[in-house]
This record gives sequence, structure tokens and C-alpha cells, in this order.
Amino acid sequence: MRCPFCSSDDDKVVDSRLADDGTAIRRRRECVACSQRFTTFERVEEVPLVVVKRSGVREPFDRTKLIAGLRSACKNRPVSDQALDELCDAVEETLRLRPDDVTSEEIGRAVLERLRDLDEVGYVRFASVYKGFEGLGDFEREVGNLIKTTAPKTRD
Repeated sequence: MRCPFCSSDDDKVVDSRLADDGTAIRRRRECVACSQRFTTFERVEEVPLVVVKRSGVREPFDRTKLIAGLRSACKNRPVSDQALDELCDAVEETLRLRPDDVTSEEIGRAVLERLRDLDEVGYVRFASVYKGFEGLGDFEREVGNLIKTTAPKTRD
């Protein structure tokens, strides 16, 4: 590590501790040449998540696009921004576990799986855009599928 004061590359670590809720290591260093102290942070460098679109175009994953789509689908619904952020976090975490690039189709399926449990109306709205509904029949089919996947009511 190069000293920010004298540019010497000879230093020693005086103290190390976890920072940012354990996602980084904070190191207090002392330059051997000028005796000045400075702090460095070490973080894991995340591998960028690449999305392959239907057209074959590859682009970096953009969380803001996903959040915007979720907000649009859940507009005027009793779904908090925090719930949408958590859903987006869960989808992104699942996608990052994959060794290869992900397709936009895989992202859409992952969102729909989670959105179904969060808000059924938001689910149908998101599905209508994601699956490209062209008519009332598409909505009827999707609502029928949604009803089939919900747990049946139990008799008392």
C-alpha cells in the first residue's frame, strides 16, 4: 500500500477490524518512512452480473430497471418500497449464485415466483408485461393458473 503522505510503499498494519457490517475490513496502517497513519478498507470485488436479453444483446444487470418494473406493477397496491427492495435483493442474490450469465427470461421467472406471494394483482400486472399479453384470454389463463397455485381452503 502506498502512503498518501510520502508515497512510500513500506507500511505496517497497526489495527484491523470488521467494517460495514462485516462486508469490509478496516485496516489502520503506519508508514515506516514518515510515521504518518492512514486507514484502508478491503472489500470483496463483486463479479458483474451479465444479462442476456431476448435479442441476444448482453448488458450488465441493472437493479433500478427491476425496481422500476416492480413499482409500476404494484402501483396503488398495499406493497411497501421495503418489500419490493427485499424481493429485488432475493432475486439478485439467487442470480448471483449462478455460475453463468442469466437471461432476462430467468429474471422474469424469479420475480414472478416471489411476486405471486407478495401481491397477486402486482403479479398479474408484471406477468402481463413480462409474458406479453395480447388479449383478455391471456389474462384469464394467468389468473386461472394463479388460482390453481394458491392453497385450497380447508374445511372446518
